[in-house]
Amino acid sequence: MKLLTVPAGRGVLWVRSGFRVFFAKPLAFSALFAAFLFGALILLLLPVVGALLMLAALPLVSQGFMLATQRALAGQTPLASVFLEPLRGRRPQAIVMLKIGLIYAAASLLIMGLSDWVDGGTFNALQEAMTSKTADTERLGALLADPRLTTGMLLRLSLASCLALPFWHAPALVHWEAQGPAQALFSSTIACWRNKGAFAVYALTWSVLIVLFGVLVNSVFILLNAPTLMPIAAMAGGLMFSTVFYASLYFTYTDCFESQVSAGVGADVPPAP
Repeated sequence: MKLLTVPAGRGVLWVRSGFRVFFAKPLAFSALFAAFLFGALILLLLPVVGALLMLAALPLVSQGFMLATQRALAGQTPLASVFLEPLRGRRPQAIVMLKIGLIYAAASLLIMGLSDWVDGGTFNALQEAMTSKTADTERLGALLADPRLTTGMLLRLSLASCLALPFWHAPALVHWEAQGPAQALFSSTIACWRNKGAFAVYALTWSVLIVLFGVLVNSVFILLNAPTLMPIAAMAGGLMFSTVFYASLYFTYTDCFESQVSAGVGADVPPAP
């Protein structure tokens, strides 16, 4: 295995390839994402440890979707078993995967706690005010005007972006390359940094697509005089974009590492029919 460097424009191809593989197996990928959401809901219902387990499972979920994309490219229909496959291999490798999840969960909770401390709880208060049945516009205005909210949001975004670098490829490096936790986290960070241009374009492409979709949905339902349908369309679009995002992760890996898994498979390879 060796690190690869790709042009910045590759980020657009990663997104495009995600859509292509999704539309090759739309029902299968939609079912996988639904299974992920259902599992997350069940975990969040557990007191005390539910949130921790849900966060710890996210690296496993991302690797599951990479395996699903690999299956789809081979013309197979991915099943929900892909989420457990990384734990069914050799025991040392499964233990490392669990360690990666626990490290991710601990780091995420640390970021949340630090951000809550910096913003003085204004972010959580804003969420409660927005979901409250009785709208208090005065309280909402006061919370939005609080400078601590902006500081906390910027801190959340910055720390979450930094956290994404070591964990972006780490699950794949553990599963396919049998790397240890430290080596996988380090290799993922270096790969993301060396291809920061492609990842910046990747993020920008997703941002533009989401904004354009929002504008299109808003315009269509205003013209149809059916504004009440906009939230339904927005939710459906959000679910599809989220699924495609996970489906595209495999292509970011195969373009950043040259290994037996990625040999001959690039982001410009169309999915098998």
